[in-house]
Amino acid sequence: MGGHKEQDVARQGFDVADAVPLLLDPHGMVSSWTAGAERLLGYRAAEAVGRKFAELLVPEDAERVPDLVERCRSGGDWAGLLTARHQDGRPVAVMVRITPTVEPRGRSSLLVLLSELADAPGWDMSRAMLEQMVTGTPIGIAIVDTELRFVWSNAALEQFGGGPAGRRLGLRFADIQPGLDAEAVEERMRHVLDTGEQVVGYELVGRARSAPLRETAHVLSFTRLDDARGRPKGVYYTVVDVTERHRARQRLALLDRAGKHIGRSLDVLRTAQELADVTVPELADYVVVELLEPVLRGAEVQPGPPTGSGRVPLCRAGDRSLHEDLPRAAVETGTVLWYLADSPPVRCLTTGRSWLQERLDPLALAWATPPGGRESTFLELGLRSAMIVPVRARGVTLGITAFFRRRHDPFTEDDLHLAEDLVSRAAVCVDNARRYTRERDAALVLQRSLLPRRLPEQDAVEVSACYRPADELTGLGGDWYDLIPLSGARVALVVGEVPGHGIDAAAAMGRLRTAVRTLAAIDLPPEEVLAHLDDLASRLARDEGDGESGDFPGRSVGSGCLYVVYDPVTGQCTMAAAGHPAPAVVAPDGTVAFVDLPQGPALGVGGPPFEAVELTLAEGSTLALHTDGLLTGGKPSPDGRPSPDETDRERLRQALRGSATALEPSCRAVVDMLVPARPYDDVALLMARTKRLAPGRIAVWDLPADPAVVAEARRTSTRQLARWGLDDLVFTTELVVSELVTNAIRHAGGPVRLRLIHERALVCEVFDGGATAPHLRHPRAMDEGGRGLLLVSQLAQRWGTRFVPEGKIIWAEQPLTEPLG
Repeated sequence: MGGHKEQDVARQGFDVADAVPLLLDPHGMVSSWTAGAERLLGYRAAEAVGRKFAELLVPEDAERVPDLVERCRSGGDWAGLLTARHQDGRPVAVMVRITPTVEPRGRSSLLVLLSELADAPGWDMSRAMLEQMVTGTPIGIAIVDTELRFVWSNAALEQFGGGPAGRRLGLRFADIQPGLDAEAVEERMRHVLDTGEQVVGYELVGRARSAPLRETAHVLSFTRLDDARGRPKGVYYTVVDVTERHRARQRLALLDRAGKHIGRSLDVLRTAQELADVTVPELADYVVVELLEPVLRGAEVQPGPPTGSGRVPLCRAGDRSLHEDLPRAAVETGTVLWYLADSPPVRCLTTGRSWLQERLDPLALAWATPPGGRESTFLELGLRSAMIVPVRARGVTLGITAFFRRRHDPFTEDDLHLAEDLVSRAAVCVDNARRYTRERDAALVLQRSLLPRRLPEQDAVEVSACYRPADELTGLGGDWYDLIPLSGARVALVVGEVPGHGIDAAAAMGRLRTAVRTLAAIDLPPEEVLAHLDDLASRLARDEGDGESGDFPGRSVGSGCLYVVYDPVTGQCTMAAAGHPAPAVVAPDGTVAFVDLPQGPALGVGGPPFEAVELTLAEGSTLALHTDGLLTGGKPSPDGRPSPDETDRERLRQALRGSATALEPSCRAVVDMLVPARPYDDVALLMARTKRLAPGRIAVWDLPADPAVVAEARRTSTRQLARWGLDDLVFTTELVVSELVTNAIRHAGGPVRLRLIHERALVCEVFDGGATAPHLRHPRAMDEGGRGLLLVSQLAQRWGTRFVPEGKIIWAEQPLTEPLG
């Protein structure tokens, strides 16, 4: 049965025109050899003639030759498949037909026709089988001639539109598929005709005649057809519909793009706008994102349907339009729109389920009217299809996203599933931004409550400050500044920085600022103030356990602080730093220099003692105290912490050199020049322009340590107050001077110095060489003494003691009853 089937296949597929002939004698010996046979098997005539035909075949087929020869000598013929052996030893699959012949002289012989299978793929199949493959395949197949006109096509090509095969004859691709890029298709056909190179897997996207309202995708492959002489006769091409694969790829690409672009910030409005930007035009022509008003404020959203009836308010958080005339339906970001209670957006908001309408009613009114605008129908807006997806995160609906199409192809269920995936991803980002907004606002309120709302008035310096918080990705930091009036008309200028961000950093900053103000009140020198702060930070670390575990991101350990004291009487400036940049000094002539200040260790980390430097500043010099974010432009170093270098200091030098004369605009201009609007690290800059008190506002007397001098001290003070026009303070000042001078003479040895300073308050200072601080006593009714400092505390606005290298100064301040002229 196998032999008969083999013969049938060979007879149906044998093409005599391409066969190679040779002759065998009745014994199966090769008696005639042709050039075609030599080309096929590689043997020359001298090598083949006289050999047994069986010797030219592989052993398995050589065994069959005697039977085949005997059959054909008996008057029959045979056709089948054999494997010959080439002269170089390789096998050659051939189709063979053996037919008996009779020569004119009456001698019989056998005619053998050989046809190589390798050069005729598929010839072992019947014509019916090949036709069945072409006509039954779901792949569209067509042939065009050298003028690119259709000459043949199979039935499968009709599924793409353009009519049956007979109607295509003589037409070109553009005539059949006007909605596709015919120029690009014919360009590839011409390339195949000219070069003979195949084009495989060319993807064509457009609107086929079979689906004119939606975009489809097809893969085309092109092969040139040549005649027997190798001349091009046309192009054979196949078409496969890959629309579903194309759409799946588009959906994945859109989801990937959404993952990269949505949620890049922790800003609610920006995140909503990113959602709208990503989905236009890939998914929709017009998209609006509406959120509940508490979401924009960072407040909690109550679960459940909106309360009230009639209309429901939603805030426009983002929108995007593909067409220029559609923005007339848009409103400003943050605007409240009122939606009808029975409208699809409110139903989605209430139920938490999506809504799809393939065809909108063209005469229906839009669901919300912009403030001050007129009601419009969907026909006027040109919107044909819509879907609404609720913005839900962690079980709470935050708002809705509405998608609209103007194009003719409506939204499908697949589009709705894609929109739900996109919105669900964005919803988590929106909720994260809402939560961050709440925490950031709380931290900002806390920080602003801890920072000075306005710097106190004094006569030592003209001062201005600028603070710029970090962006929302980093979080609010712990930079701070302060100005503290001290005794003797002096002021303390302070700038500090706490590591970390958020509420913890703001709380730690407030704790340090309070400690600094407390230490400043007891008139400690800068290096001692920092030493006490260092002890405080270490103690807090031990108490709270944040020195190693990191459980408190806003810890005080590692904080930096710069403490500066300026005296307007002498122009002397004393400063010390703990892990903080040295200040810059702008001289009256505009030159800028940085103070050579020893860098002490950061607070709480331990190290060598803090050192202070002293310098004398000319009147009109400007001190620029800043956090390190100003030097680095608010940018982080690779380890996440700002790391200023000499280039950064030079940038600051140039900014200060070109600053304005007026201090307040100059301070803000320097920050604007060096720091972006949303820096990575927060920035604080405190600028103070020094003043000098006029010599006429200061009076100094050296007094001997003699109790008799007290009366003279009172008289001298009275005369000086008269010259200053402070007659209303004469009585209280006499008492204060008398008590302080008496106390100094009685309890300390050496000379006594009395100094009066006339500024915003009247300052009375008495210096002596003693090293012990006086103590306020509360004497009993029958005690004869101990009421001196008690009296001073009642008469003065504030009083205290500060120590100097030569001894101590007891001082008292009285408010002026008349403003300074």
